[in-house]
Amino acid sequence: MPTTTISTRTRSAKASEIERHWRVVDADGAVLGRLATQVAATLRGKHKATFTPSLDTGDPVVIINAAKIKVTGKKLSDKLYVRHSGYPGGFKSETLERLLERRPEEVVRRAVRGMLPQNRLGEQMSRKLFVYAGPEHPHQAQRPETLAMEKR
Repeated sequence: MPTTTISTRTRSAKASEIERHWRVVDADGAVLGRLATQVAATLRGKHKATFTPSLDTGDPVVIINAAKIKVTGKKLSDKLYVRHSGYPGGFKSETLERLLERRPEEVVRRAVRGMLPQNRLGEQMSRKLFVYAGPEHPHQAQRPETLAMEKR
């Protein structure tokens, strides 16, 4: 009977071994938070067996139809995006509804970015996210695969 050796060591991926496959997600009718969690996991590479927390092993993601996302509850009127310039009177706030009218791509980008690590690695991962308000995108040459979203 042949003996099988089982390694007790965890194998980490090397940067040269990482394979990237472009993904495309249609946000038409998708709930913002659910979409963002699945996209963030794909950008991190958590869907791969070679996931390594200290490396960017994820895939580039293209989100189309960002203007057609849904939000639940009273978030359209209650959720605020705030910023401050650092100067007196420099506080600015904007509701989700207003930002969705003005720049729907930014709403999705901020939701996904908030679910990525808040460090240089997270910044590197967020550069692989491409968001478009309409159904057209310029990434056909990369032959993106459709990422199946969970419908609830």
